[in-house]
Amino acid sequence: MDMIYLDHNATTPTAPEVLEVMHQVHTGEWANPSSIHRMGQQARRRIDRAREQVADFIVAQPSEIVFTGGGTESVNTAIRSALRSRPDRRLVVTSQVEHSAVRELLEDLHAGGVETLMLAHDSNGVVDCDSLQEILAARADEVALVSVMWANNETGVIEPVERIAEMCQKYGVLFHSDATQWVGKMPSDMSEIPFDMISFAGHKFHGPKGVGVLYARSGVACHPLVIGGGQERSRRGGTENVPGIVGIGEACRLSSAWFDEGGPDRMAPVRDGFESSIVDRVEGACVNGRDAPRMWSTTSIGFPELEPELVLLMLSERGVCASSGSACSSGALKPSKVIEAIGRQPCQVVDVPYGAVRFSMCRETSTDDLDRGADIVVNVVEELRRGTPVASGHASRS
Repeated sequence: MDMIYLDHNATTPTAPEVLEVMHQVHTGEWANPSSIHRMGQQARRRIDRAREQVADFIVAQPSEIVFTGGGTESVNTAIRSALRSRPDRRLVVTSQVEHSAVRELLEDLHAGGVETLMLAHDSNGVVDCDSLQEILAARADEVALVSVMWANNETGVIEPVERIAEMCQKYGVLFHSDATQWVGKMPSDMSEIPFDMISFAGHKFHGPKGVGVLYARSGVACHPLVIGGGQERSRRGGTENVPGIVGIGEACRLSSAWFDEGGPDRMAPVRDGFESSIVDRVEGACVNGRDAPRMWSTTSIGFPELEPELVLLMLSERGVCASSGSACSSGALKPSKVIEAIGRQPCQVVDVPYGAVRFSMCRETSTDDLDRGADIVVNVVEELRRGTPVASGHASRS
C-alpha cells in the first residue's frame, strides 16, 4: 500500500544528507572523541563543528549547547537543574497542555516536595499571561522555574513565549521552554527572546533519533542528569553519540537553507487547504486551537460522535498514518491530556464522544498526499457514521 504519512510531529524521515554524514562518521571517524590520539581528535573536531552548526542555527554560543540523548532527556535536565540550582525554591510553574516529558516529571517530583502551579489558559490552550503575572508578583522568590512549551505537539498552538520570557526576566525567575515542535520548523533566535533554557530533538526535523539539545544560556547552571565521565563539559556524562551529533548539525544546516527559501511561508497555506478540505465536507468537524496562532506543521481536527482510536485504525487500514496526540502515549490509545485540558470545543456535544485526530506535516509533504489523505479522511468518517464495519486486518494497537 502507498502509505500517506501524516504523523511528522512524532518523527520525520532522516534526510539523505544527514544519513551521508553519519555514514562517514560510522565508517571513518568512529573513534572515541575523548581519546587523545589522532583518530580520537578527528571525532572531537566533528563534534565541535556540529556544536557550532547548532549554535549558529539558534543564534547562540557553542558553549551554550549541550548534546543529550533526546528531547525528553533535555527537558528532564533543564527542570532538575533549575531545582538543584536553587534548593530553597520548590515551586515550578507550567501549563496544562505540556508534553508528558514535562507533565510526568513534575508529577514524579511532587513526591519529593516540589509544588507545581498550572497557568490558566483559554479555549485554544494559549496560556494566560495575567495568571503568570499574579503568581510571580506573589511568589517569585519561591519559583525555581517557569516551563511553557513554544508550540504544542498536538494542536500546533504557539504560546506567547516572548512575553513569558520577559516577565520571568523581570522577576528574576528562570524560564525554560520545550521547543521540540518549534526548532527546525521555524527560525529560532536566542538573542531575541531571553530564554534561560530550551530543549529540542533532531528527529523532529529530519535529523537522527537518539540525539537532543539543551540550550542553557551562559551563566545558567546545568547539572548533569547522566553522571560519569565528565563529557559535555561535565554537563552530560557518557561517550558522545558522534554520528548522531554530526547528524543533528547537518539537519540544522538543511533547515536553515529551507528557511532562507521561505519554506514555512509556503507550507502554512498548504496546511490550511488540507484543513478546509476536510472541515468543509464533514458535518460538525472543527479544528482544535483554530483561533490561535498555530504551527504550519500541525492540525488537530475533531469529529463529534466518533472515538479517536476507531478513526485512527480505519485511517491506517486505508493507508493514512495519523495520531490522536503525543507519540509517547498514542500507542496505548490513551485520552489526550491536551484535548481534555482545553475543554469542550464549539463542535462538541455534551456526553458524546469526540474524536480528535492530529495530522502533522514536514517540509517534504506534498499537496498530492494531502489531497488524497483528505479524501480518505472524509470517506472514513462517513463510513463510521453510517456504521460501516471496519475492514478485516485491523491495525495493531501495540
